[in-house]
Amino acid sequence: MPELSPAAQTVLTAVTQSAYCLDPSDIPNEAARMASIAADALKAAADQADPERHVEDISYQHQMYVDGWKDCLEVIRNIANELKAQ
Repeated sequence: MPELSPAAQTVLTAVTQSAYCLDPSDIPNEAARMASIAADALKAAADQADPERHVEDISYQHQMYVDGWKDCLEVIRNIANELKAQ
């Protein structure tokens, strides 16, 4: 298996921790458990995709570009929150 980037490894770690740390008796059904795992993975991916991690000299970048990027990440985080609330 090829070595993962730090961002991909962070997402994989979030999924693994979520999958193995959840006690199935805490969650009423498997669908809710999978939704929770997906939510954790989406949040980790959004955190890794934050423009502050990827845009050099972010304070000098066009603010609309950075705001648009952050808005997209917020959509992903909202999906994760919806899944987590399942």
